[in-house]
Amino acid sequence: MWLGLFVICAGRSDAQQSLIRGTVVAQSDGESLQGVNVALYQRNELRLGAVSGADGVYAIPSIPAGTYELRATFVGFESYSDTLRIGTSDRFIINIALEASETELGEVVVEDEDRSGTARVLAGQTTITPADIEMIPAPDISGDLVNYLTTLPGVVTLGDKGGQLFIRGGEPWQNLVLLDGMWVYQPFHILGFFSSFPTEILKSVDVYAGGYTSQYGGRISSVIDVKSRNGDKKKYAGSGSITPFVSGVSFEGPIAVDLMSFLVSYRTSVMDQGASRLIDEELPFQFGDLFIKTHAFVSSNSQLSISLLKTHDKGSIFEGNDLEPAENVQWKNASVGSRYLVFPRAFPVMAEFLVSATRLNSSIGSSDQSPSRSSLASANTNINITHFNSFGDVRWGIFARSLKLESNLLGQFQNTYHRLEYLTEVGIYVEPEIKNLFGWDVRAGLRIHSFPSKNSGFMEPRFRAIKVREKDEFTIALGSFHQEIVGLTDRRDASGVFTAWTSSPNDVNVPEALHAILGYRRTFWGNFDVSVEGYAKKLNNLFIPEWTAYPRFTTELQPADGRVVGADVRMEYRRERFTGLVTYGLSSVEYTAKQSSLGLWYGQDELSFRPAHDRRHQVNTVASIDFGSFDLNIRWQFGSGLPFSRALGFDGFVAVDGDLDVFSEPGSRRVIYEKPFNGVLPTYHRLDITLQKKINLPHGVSMSGLLGVINAYDRKNLFYLDVFTLRRVNQLPFVPTFGLKMDI
Repeated sequence: MWLGLFVICAGRSDAQQSLIRGTVVAQSDGESLQGVNVALYQRNELRLGAVSGADGVYAIPSIPAGTYELRATFVGFESYSDTLRIGTSDRFIINIALEASETELGEVVVEDEDRSGTARVLAGQTTITPADIEMIPAPDISGDLVNYLTTLPGVVTLGDKGGQLFIRGGEPWQNLVLLDGMWVYQPFHILGFFSSFPTEILKSVDVYAGGYTSQYGGRISSVIDVKSRNGDKKKYAGSGSITPFVSGVSFEGPIAVDLMSFLVSYRTSVMDQGASRLIDEELPFQFGDLFIKTHAFVSSNSQLSISLLKTHDKGSIFEGNDLEPAENVQWKNASVGSRYLVFPRAFPVMAEFLVSATRLNSSIGSSDQSPSRSSLASANTNINITHFNSFGDVRWGIFARSLKLESNLLGQFQNTYHRLEYLTEVGIYVEPEIKNLFGWDVRAGLRIHSFPSKNSGFMEPRFRAIKVREKDEFTIALGSFHQEIVGLTDRRDASGVFTAWTSSPNDVNVPEALHAILGYRRTFWGNFDVSVEGYAKKLNNLFIPEWTAYPRFTTELQPADGRVVGADVRMEYRRERFTGLVTYGLSSVEYTAKQSSLGLWYGQDELSFRPAHDRRHQVNTVASIDFGSFDLNIRWQFGSGLPFSRALGFDGFVAVDGDLDVFSEPGSRRVIYEKPFNGVLPTYHRLDITLQKKINLPHGVSMSGLLGVINAYDRKNLFYLDVFTLRRVNQLPFVPTFGLKMDI
């Protein structure tokens, strides 16, 4: 109730003062510009100002009556200026188009500086731009989001294969991934260099490794919020690229000049004709993605976009043999959504309406048995409101989701069953912001998350605070998070890529995480940033698959709790022609299982262990050098060994049921374990190098070339070790790569 009164009183306090709102776009293509400084001056003195957000939207509230000069400045663009006579309670919508400039402008920063850059982390939040991604060596000349994500400390990846990310101790199914507000459930391709997000479609990405704001929910580990760019509203443009791993095309242009545009991107793997022949080794992976978006300025104060994403993945984790056939895993994603953004003329607010639907189909199985299948479908509706005030914005909203979960687990899976579930989630959140409260900018939120289908609900308080000084920045984040659905994977090691989705078996106690983050950043010499973040997570009511004596996956669940503690260190040095980046992640993850059979196995009721994704130490170093006509990108990465469960021995048993010939009946294999995850796999490290050159041709055409190597010193990194058969599968060996790309 007090939050509602806070919003009402805030609106009344600003009712007698004026407001300017609008959108800033680039004159050349109509793309919205983020980070533009929009300010009001009187007699050349700064009075009020704002910075445009992800949609190019800015708002300057609480303007006293008077005559002002409105200025908009942004590096690389000509400044904009206009004289305004503002009265009492005026509401202006002023949309600005900035012309590109060849000279960089000195600008007045009225709020936060550019937040992009690895070292500029903000209480667990990292903002990524396409320019950041382009400096990471990759086998694709166009670049891909996942290659940058894996440079972040606290992000554990399986390496070249698998398509899984573990963020600050969380598991892949605990990550919330959004694209233009659409939920994407398995967005990373089976080959670890690629995701559903090529650089061509990206505008910016916000990665919350923890402590995220009240707008996000339904996941207990992290948020990856991807925002795509809009197509060119002035002219048609396109690109095409080919490498030994993947080929792609993109096309964009106006549907109605200055008003409506489209963007299309398509990629497909070509490894069977390319990379496999380069290394003379079968790479049994196929994947691809299709993205389509239309965007329109419906009116001077509203925008509408519709997005579609389709992906497909198929591959074999390891080659088969006479004893065990190869397992083929595949999944398909389909997401469609609409986003409507409007500024009501009579009120100092911005409203965002999101409607989307998503479906994921997954299967795994060998050629001689029926596959096991899992599917998830969801429909999502969100309304997000931002109320502009002089002391800070107030954000609030409502949300509703419906889910359908279905699993048919057959063949190799224990406890064979068919399961069909329908779930619902609804809730509301509110998060006021108070600026300059004793030098701190504070956002204190409350999210009420209800699960009517389970007859349960939770209150999730959130808190974020930032204090910025001339060269220093202090950040704090706290929060409570809940997740009602559970993803089941093979817990024998970290390489399980098939996920079966189910609801939490306990209607009252669903998985919960409590996050705490404390951070500090300092800028040296204006271009060298160092940041340190310490974090802790307390995990309650986890439900993980039971351990079983059979070398197979099980769908039976056991309760568990957990804790995560760690620290991230980031150092980033930027000059005009050089960028250097070093990150180090220290992490410790511990689960405490409460399986009823533990007393029989180990003589104790509870058992603490390191899960398979607990990588204690992780280092990434990146150097990007601009030689004028060439760009050289180098990356070296290191990860300490992941834990795994060692087998002491094996036995078997035969179920005696009627007449039985024990000499011909093979029985069932069983394994005699050490304590789970008591062993440690070898360390992981790899060096990647790429060299790119871009040539500008007549008529606005450009050609780019790529030469490079992946795993330059041919490190035999382990991808998969089957502890029951001791079968080893390695990551990619030394792989030369090359590529061509044409932009028109």
